[in-house]
Amino acid sequence: MTRAFEVITFDCYGTLIDWERGIVEAFRAAAPAGTELPSPEEIIRVYSEIEPAVEAELFRKYREVLREVARRALARFGWRLGEERLGFLAESLPRWSPFPDTNPALERLKAMGYTLGILSNVDDDLLRLTLRHFTVEFDFWITAEQVGSHKPAEGHFSKAAAVVAGRPWLHVAQSHFHDVEPAVRLGIPVVWVNRKKEEARALRPTAEVDDLSGLVEWLAR
Repeated sequence: MTRAFEVITFDCYGTLIDWERGIVEAFRAAAPAGTELPSPEEIIRVYSEIEPAVEAELFRKYREVLREVARRALARFGWRLGEERLGFLAESLPRWSPFPDTNPALERLKAMGYTLGILSNVDDDLLRLTLRHFTVEFDFWITAEQVGSHKPAEGHFSKAAAVVAGRPWLHVAQSHFHDVEPAVRLGIPVVWVNRKKEEARALRPTAEVDDLSGLVEWLAR
């Protein structure tokens, strides 16, 4: 049977890696002693508001994005940390772990013969440290550091198109804003991994699944 796709690319943090858990744990570990901690939902809400704004201002390496996000988030929470401690998000990122469904799904896709790639907004060194959490080897990966821009800009997708070189290609991601919307605009088939059960948006993906096991099932149909 002819497969619809030969290459599958993934967003990493939020799709393969449980970044919300990692972010919450990083903020809680960095909180000054005796500080009243915001709820996990509030931490993620504030982070999710600030990060795209920081990325849209000018291109920064992701370590600097995280430092600036931390600075602004701490101001919202009324916390005070010394400048030397503002790198806590980047320092914690290599410890952020995969979702339980990630490695089993990647192993099945690799066994099925797909070429696997990652399109990530982080720096090369941070992604290398994260790759240790996966039980398969990715065939290629593209970072913001390599292309000089952050998704939803087109840089990652343009470079991936050059790597894919015309082979049938599917992108897979949790973030509608960073990944699904630009992929749809560029005509790239995309599966939305709607882990958070968000409402449907105007730009619709090729398919929507709850997690990566659902992706494998969809591809096997």
